[in-house]
Amino acid sequence: MIIRNLLIGTTAILLTGCQGNAEPGTVTADTAETFTEIGAEDTLNFSGTEPFWGGEVTGDQLRFDTPEDPDGQVIAVKRFAGLNGVSFSGQYNDSAFDLAATPGDCSDGMSDWTYPYVVIVRIGDSTLQGCGWTDAKPFTGDPSP
Repeated sequence: MIIRNLLIGTTAILLTGCQGNAEPGTVTADTAETFTEIGAEDTLNFSGTEPFWGGEVTGDQLRFDTPEDPDGQVIAVKRFAGLNGVSFSGQYNDSAFDLAATPGDCSDGMSDWTYPYVVIVRIGDSTLQGCGWTDAKPFTGDPSP
């Protein structure tokens, strides 16, 4: 649902940008501001359950860990800041790796924490859904439930 809404919103903005006579005040691809809530210098922490996974990304380095690989694997990523989020792309083992983070209340389903970002990870043909936070926008709730 989140990805569908993101795609619909992006398509609408792009289509609006294609209209040469957009109404004043209309956001177009030329006038929309890039998402800056998670800056290139910030560390985005992320985690998910079923199966458990997580890691962090800072700059062009992302660490992804799983129960089978608790130390994680560091991969080089390229950052892209869109209109309503940020994404990171690279190679994990022999598969394409993409992580997208968008603002929105997120629950891990196991704690009473609320995270400020929804995270979608795609590795090859597999998709994982989880949550994210930064130092500037941490999760809320009891840190030691």
